[in-house]
Amino acid sequence: MSERSKPVVADKTLIFTALILAVFGIVMQYSASSYIALQQTGDEFFYVKKQALALVAALVVAFGCSRLRTDLVKKFSVPLLVLSLVLLALVFVPGLGVEKYGATRWLNLGFTTFQPSELAKFALMFFIASRLSVRSSTRFRDMIGILVATLAVCALVMLEPNMSITVCIGLCVLLMLFVGGCGIKQFAVMAIPVAAAIPVLIFAEPYRLKRLLAFIDPWASPLGEGYQLIQSYYALGSGGWFGLGLFNSRQKYMFLPFAESDFIFSVIGEELGLIGCIFVIALICVLIWRGIVIAMRAKDRFQTYVAAGISIVIAVQTLLNVAVVSGSIPPTGLPMPFISSGGSSLVVFMAAVGLLEGIARNSQIPHSFHKMY
Repeated sequence: MSERSKPVVADKTLIFTALILAVFGIVMQYSASSYIALQQTGDEFFYVKKQALALVAALVVAFGCSRLRTDLVKKFSVPLLVLSLVLLALVFVPGLGVEKYGATRWLNLGFTTFQPSELAKFALMFFIASRLSVRSSTRFRDMIGILVATLAVCALVMLEPNMSITVCIGLCVLLMLFVGGCGIKQFAVMAIPVAAAIPVLIFAEPYRLKRLLAFIDPWASPLGEGYQLIQSYYALGSGGWFGLGLFNSRQKYMFLPFAESDFIFSVIGEELGLIGCIFVIALICVLIWRGIVIAMRAKDRFQTYVAAGISIVIAVQTLLNVAVVSGSIPPTGLPMPFISSGGSSLVVFMAAVGLLEGIARNSQIPHSFHKMY
């Protein structure tokens, strides 16, 4: 067997980094949720047990995805997108959709709930990868199908309502189009309706305007819309360089809302300090780096775009989450990949890592060259 024909070894850095983040997330979820879980359910491990079961399911799904032939992913990219749209629509069916905190974003599966928007993000990326693998996005007419699919997904997500995921999807699509060769003129044409839609969406729902005002001056409404951001400031500010110590958060005692999910990064900053925050971001950067390397080594255009799309989703969602909890952008609900509480998010992101691993193993880069990076 020639050197070039040898199968490429598994990307151990990718696998172990994802596992470390998932396990670390469970530890931090216990710290952030133990008190509130004890008060609400009488079991301080309530959220941790759910996440641990989700991790087991996620590992099984990730292993299956790593063995999945990418030509099948390309073949079924359109059916997968259609399925995602159907699931997004089903959340509005009485009895199937689950409403929490004024939003209907989950499907009741009987034994658990599932958030279709988590799947829709990646389904849209795979559809775009399929289209870009056939033709680039250098011409506007080549992007019409992609833009129609994006509008369909975003419209259903906005109806839940879920503006945070909509923004995440929009940014991911723009970056995918950039990778696919979209030029300045095409971006300018798309920017006009997007720029016009943003103020309309903000003023369409009063709570969005309140959140924007709370972002500008959270202390103007310290017990209202500005409360969560102020508590996040307290958590991050009290952490200093090295934090208060693991499990020693004060904000988790029902001061910081959604401490185990959307604002878990604040608890990380409080307990592990700036060093802990840098450690988490560094691990996610490693995942993104491996995704980019895998994209560059992929054996065909579709696999390149799939790996790029997965890396883009991880990068954009992490960036938005950190920006929200640090007060860099208006507050909105968006989980941190691999770490925040949420079985749907964990299963889908681990499945994406499995696909990355499958692309890495099928790379055409020689075995010896692979070991150098």
